[in-house]
Amino acid sequence: MSGYDFDLFVIGAGSGGVRGARVSAQMGARVAIAEENGFGGTCVMRGCIPKKLFVYAAGFAEEFEDARGYGWELLPPRFDWPALIANKDREIARVSGVYRRVLEHAGVAIFHERAFVKDAHTVRLASGREISAETLLIATGGYPSRQTGAEGAECCITSDDAFHLEKLPRRIAIVGGGYIALEFAHIFHGMGAEVTLVYRGTKVLRGFDDDLRDAVQDSLRAKGIRLMLETGFERCKKTADGVAAVTLAGEIIEADQVMLAIGRLPSTRGLGLENAGVAMRPSGRVEVDLYSRTSAPNIYAIGDVTGRIELTPVAIHEAMCFARTVYGGTPAAPEHELVPTAVFTRPEVGTVGMSEERALALGHTIDIYRTSFVPLKNTLSGRRDRSMMKLVVDAANQKVLGCHIFGPEAGEMAQLAAIALKMGATKEQIDATIAVHPTMAEELVTMRTKTATRAPAG
Repeated sequence: MSGYDFDLFVIGAGSGGVRGARVSAQMGARVAIAEENGFGGTCVMRGCIPKKLFVYAAGFAEEFEDARGYGWELLPPRFDWPALIANKDREIARVSGVYRRVLEHAGVAIFHERAFVKDAHTVRLASGREISAETLLIATGGYPSRQTGAEGAECCITSDDAFHLEKLPRRIAIVGGGYIALEFAHIFHGMGAEVTLVYRGTKVLRGFDDDLRDAVQDSLRAKGIRLMLETGFERCKKTADGVAAVTLAGEIIEADQVMLAIGRLPSTRGLGLENAGVAMRPSGRVEVDLYSRTSAPNIYAIGDVTGRIELTPVAIHEAMCFARTVYGGTPAAPEHELVPTAVFTRPEVGTVGMSEERALALGHTIDIYRTSFVPLKNTLSGRRDRSMMKLVVDAANQKVLGCHIFGPEAGEMAQLAAIALKMGATKEQIDATIAVHPTMAEELVTMRTKTATRAPAG
C-alpha cells in the first residue's frame, strides 16, 4: 500500500477517463475520479450520441420522400423540435447514468465536482478538499473553439448550444468545413432549415481523400445547401430578425442562428498542470510520449486533451493501453494507424487508411480503383444521390493502403474494411472474396478496373 489516498486519480469522466478508471480498478488499483459535468463527457453529453440521434431525426425527411417511389402515400409529415429535444435529453440522462453506475460497480470513488492539480501528487477539489494519489490521469477532453478572430463571435452558437436550442432555426449559417460543420449542415437541412456553409478552404473535410471531398461537396450542392468556399468570416452582429454573418467579401448572410464549427480546444485552462511541471503546447494540448506519459513521470494524459486523434474510440484505446502499462505489467503504446472514421452526413463518409495524397507523400507508387454509381434504392425513389468507393493500393505488393466510401451506411462498411486492412489485405484477396448481392458493399469486391497508377512527385 502506498502512502497516498489513492493509487490513481482520474480527472474527467468522459469515455477515456471512465474506461481508464474502471479497468485500472479491476486490475486492483485504488481509483478515484472527478467530473464536474455529466458522466460520459463530450461523446455522451454533447457529441457522438446526441449528434447521431439528431442525424437519425433529420434523415426521416428523405425517407418519407423516398417512400412514395415504393408505393407509400403518406400524410404531410410534421416535425416537432421540442419533442426531439425532450426525448434526446431523457436518453442522454439514461446513458450518463449507466456510465456512473459502471464506475460505482468497479469500486471507483466518485467526486462530482471540478478538480485541479495542486502538485504532481495532489488534487484539489472545488469544495476545497485535497486528495493525494500516486498517479494522475488527465482526461478532460475539449470544447468548441470560438477563436475566429472575428468580431461578435459571442453572437454565435457552437455545437454544444445546438443540442439545447429552444426552437429550430429557419435559417442557419455554419462556419467551418470539418466533421461537425458538415454533420450539422445536413442535420438542420434535413429538419427543414435553410443552410449556408461558410468555409475558408478550397475544399471541405481537410485531410480526407480528395475524391471523397469532391463527392461530399457535389452532394451538398445537389441537396440545396449553399456552399461558400474560400470565404472568410469577418463578424457577426445581432439584427432585428436574428443575427447576420458578414464575410470578408462583405456579403451579409441573414440567419436565425450562426454556428461556429471551427475546431475544438483542449480543456486545460485553469487545470493547474503547470503546478506539476506538465509540458503543454501553445494550443494548451498536453504533450505525451508513446505511452501517454507527460513530462511529469507520474502523470498521464489521454483523449482529446492530447490532440493526437480526437475520436472517442481512440480515447478508449488509449485508456486501455494506459491501464495495461501502469497496472497490468504489460507496457502498451496506443496505435494510431489504420483508425477508421465516419462523417455522418447524408449519405455518409466512411474511411480507413491512407488517402491517395497521403500515400504519394509517403513515397508509395499506387494503383487507384474507383467507382461511382446510383444506389439501387434510388432507382425507384428518384433521389439523385450518387455513391463513390475508392481503394488505394500499393502498386508493388498490392497491399490495400486505404479504403474510402461515400454512400449509405458508409460508416458500417468502413468498420469492417478496417479489419481487412489491419490484417494486411491485398487487392487480390479482396477480389477473391464472394460478393453479397445486391448490396452496396459488394462494390468493394467487384472493382476490377484500375482507374489510375500514380507515382510520387519527383
